[in-house]
Amino acid sequence: MPTPASSLRRVERLLKSQPSQDGDGVKIRRIHDFGGGLDPFLMLDELGSNRPDDYVGGFPSHPHRGIQTLTYVLHGGLTHEDHMGHASTIGVGDAQWMHTGRGIIHSEMPLTDSQGLHAFQLWLNLAARDKLSPATYRDVRASEMPTLSGDNAHLVALGGNWQLVDGTTVDGPLDALAGQGGVAHVSLEAGGTLRLANQSPTLLLYVFAGELVIADQNVGQGDLAKLSAGDDVPLSSTAGAQALILAGTPHHEPIAHYGPFVMNTHAELEQTLAEYRDGTLTD
Repeated sequence: MPTPASSLRRVERLLKSQPSQDGDGVKIRRIHDFGGGLDPFLMLDELGSNRPDDYVGGFPSHPHRGIQTLTYVLHGGLTHEDHMGHASTIGVGDAQWMHTGRGIIHSEMPLTDSQGLHAFQLWLNLAARDKLSPATYRDVRASEMPTLSGDNAHLVALGGNWQLVDGTTVDGPLDALAGQGGVAHVSLEAGGTLRLANQSPTLLLYVFAGELVIADQNVGQGDLAKLSAGDDVPLSSTAGAQALILAGTPHHEPIAHYGPFVMNTHAELEQTLAEYRDGTLTD
């Protein structure tokens, strides 16, 4: 029996990535919404270049509080070091998850391969109760990530639960993403289709290669689509496409943002800045 049209998740909002730079002059494409429009997600950065000058400076030592970050690498790699003594490198297909909690000071320096560097970093907002929790960190290797397959389509689950409409399901290894978050990488070949079942209140798709059809709307490269409520997510592509899929449950809490810090009130931001200046941010 055909799925009722009312249950289809359709594009209700499109955001276009914008060129920017961060760290030591690293060129990126960025989408952000610190007003709660993508709750629990805050920001998505795409780092993609075959020119070392666009990223070689990397992200020298800097602080964070109040968020989680998830970094995912398609080409090249990134080396992480932090004040807690963690030091590791992720490469092709690997991910790096950081729960900054009360505070972390870290650096991320790029590596390259024959295709340069292509990676993503997501910011997820922490609920107020977790803003001052202990900082933690985890690497996840590509070999740990389960997959789902459609018709000339492939999904890699980084975190959260992902399910096809036929009931086939997988759970990504990152099971502590803020806001009951889920992240997956989907690839469709020419003529490929993938039909997902997902009822997460927030469902976003960022297309980074080709053009993806979501229900009946085309979404092009560099665009992020926020989907309407529903439970059936029909994806297809005429010429092929790749996208990140982000799922989560909003916190519905105030957001106060300044640089690398995300709290709930201006007073909390002022306290955070004071603690960073006096060296007690991570105490």
